[in-house]
Amino acid sequence: MDITRLRKKVGQLMVVGFKGITASDDIKELIREHHVGGIILFGRNIGSPQEILSLTQELQQVAKDAGHEQPLLICIDQENGVVRRLGEGTTIFPGAMLLGATGEPENAYQVGVATGKELKALGINWNLAPVMDVNNNPENPVIGVRSFGEAADMVSEFGRMAMKGMQEAGIITTLKHFPGHGDTNVDSHLDLPVISHNIERLEQIELKPFIDSIKAGADTIMSAHVYFPAIEDTPGVPATLSRKVITGLLRGKLGFDGVVTTDCMEMNAIANTIGTAKGGVEAIKAGVDLIMVSHLHHLQKETIDAIVAAVESGEIDDAQIEAAVTRVTRLKEKYCSWDEVGSSQVPSIVGGKEHQQLAHDIYKQGITIEKNNEILPLKDKRVLVVYCENKYTMQVEDKRYSSMYLGEAIKEIDETAEVVELSNPATGEEIQEVAAKAQHYDAVIVGTLTVQKRDAQTKLVEALVNTGVPVVVVATRSPYDLAFLPEVHAYICTYEFPYPALRMAAKAIYGLEKVTGKLPVTIPK
Repeated sequence: MDITRLRKKVGQLMVVGFKGITASDDIKELIREHHVGGIILFGRNIGSPQEILSLTQELQQVAKDAGHEQPLLICIDQENGVVRRLGEGTTIFPGAMLLGATGEPENAYQVGVATGKELKALGINWNLAPVMDVNNNPENPVIGVRSFGEAADMVSEFGRMAMKGMQEAGIITTLKHFPGHGDTNVDSHLDLPVISHNIERLEQIELKPFIDSIKAGADTIMSAHVYFPAIEDTPGVPATLSRKVITGLLRGKLGFDGVVTTDCMEMNAIANTIGTAKGGVEAIKAGVDLIMVSHLHHLQKETIDAIVAAVESGEIDDAQIEAAVTRVTRLKEKYCSWDEVGSSQVPSIVGGKEHQQLAHDIYKQGITIEKNNEILPLKDKRVLVVYCENKYTMQVEDKRYSSMYLGEAIKEIDETAEVVELSNPATGEEIQEVAAKAQHYDAVIVGTLTVQKRDAQTKLVEALVNTGVPVVVVATRSPYDLAFLPEVHAYICTYEFPYPALRMAAKAIYGLEKVTGKLPVTIPK
């Protein structure tokens, strides 16, 4: 294989990111000179719907002018709920665990279709969703409410329906994070998690949602930067770099012949161990097709150079590159067309009434009143609303959407409510002051965000409960907060903190809407 042709083929196996809401010089260079085949968009790339469409069209035009045979894959993490990239002007759809709480897999399908239609309308052809991880570890710091629930059968059904919905809208889907990231207590953005279960247990729980969706026509699967000693006997080798996991298990045993992509190779589980560029080489050797380097331009180029050098030296077989390119080409043939490049107007379906109504109806079905000691609905009461500032708690969440709007949601209904936002973590002095203040009210609504044992949030709630004033907790993210707050009078789970979820919770608190969600996870005693 001549070097120019080789570099173009390797470029097609790269998924890269950049900064800005217009195409940067760096990304144009990678598309033109290195023929990179995939782009990942983050919050830093997202403007108005019109700006997003202009950006995706610009990127595709650069590729077309550079002689790319097929359009770029343009992907995004639009899981909905707490992990979303689209903002103003688009519909805020419920995330996975809230969908699970509705008990209706059809809702996952409908949100999948609607999400897919909005992405497609903005020139995005690939969604890095749905999450197929089974959240059977309440202490998981990175999956949690991104999962549909704690039962493998249920996650499988909801995930499969979400996948089918997006595919129906013409969007490439990605099952993540193979072979399962649900039973970890370490965030792979920060370190290398280990899942030590035997293969029988993995097949029953972690692998089941992937197996079922592979049979149902999965497009792409994202590997987890997690070490599974039951499958890979070399210590510390994550699934992403393991030939036994990718080629042996996923391709061989499970028969998946679609595209396998890595998670970002700049995450600490890779970057701080083998390194990003060398990790890219090992991932290709393991049987992965697409290498994701989301952020740094020099690492993107270093990774391309390292893979090209590994092919030239014989470390990577030519046939491995050809097989990967063939799978990527086949995926693009199915979902991508140059005919879609050139569209300049955002269709009215984006953020439109039909999708807003769908989201509203599902929030109503999913938000969960888990406990109510005859305090709800609040009627004619003087209400104090208290919460700590939201400092987003997962690396994968978007800082732009981390504001806590519970106070605004309550005041939309009850103008007389008083709102107090504390620092995060709240100081002892703040807690004492707000507890003293609470005694002048008939009820206190407290917003919590992923409570930990004996943290400032538990101390805040305890201080408020001790005043004797009824306390209503709104768990605006993790449903497991109740495990640390057993004495509260009422407990509502929203599973996420976007405004529509909090507004629906507020309406439920005041008896203006009847919410019917059921917890899809078990609260530890």
